[in-house]
Amino acid sequence: MEFKTERLIIRLFNHNDLNDVFTIYNNEETCRYLLHDKWTAENKEDEFNKKLNNNVLTKESSLSLAVVCHKKVIGDLSVWYTGMKDTVEIGYSFASAASGKGYATEAVRGLVERLFTEFKVHRIQANLDARNTASQMLCERIGMRKEGHFIEDYWNKGEWTDSIVYGMLRSDLNS
Repeated sequence: MEFKTERLIIRLFNHNDLNDVFTIYNNEETCRYLLHDKWTAENKEDEFNKKLNNNVLTKESSLSLAVVCHKKVIGDLSVWYTGMKDTVEIGYSFASAASGKGYATEAVRGLVERLFTEFKVHRIQANLDARNTASQMLCERIGMRKEGHFIEDYWNKGEWTDSIVYGMLRSDLNS
């Protein structure tokens, strides 16, 4: 999958993207609400190879996409099927330097539109750490609705955390 938005190119990762992606995930604040710790010099190639291998969206495999602005990878979009019929979950991370410029909203909105139109999914959801207010605002900006708030339902990085589920149906694109 490759597509363009007004300012961005969304495409599969390639080997030349390693250092840009390391910049995203070698940041403690970026990884604060993710399920994994920040990348290190020792594990960056193994972690990046997982993204390279996530190059097609099927029921058995997830898809990882690079968000490119001015020939630099500034973000990472991920999509995987949940196990429920025609339902996918999305995840995203962006370089702190790209924050506040609307790139995340533009990229995720473009991804959502393609998932509904090209992949014909019925439902897209995002599961967030409830403390991640920036991610909540992003979901709301692209038209997702908050569907649930679960109290201390997830054990992550040595603590119980709340999670929030956002969702959107294909029919929501027309409204």
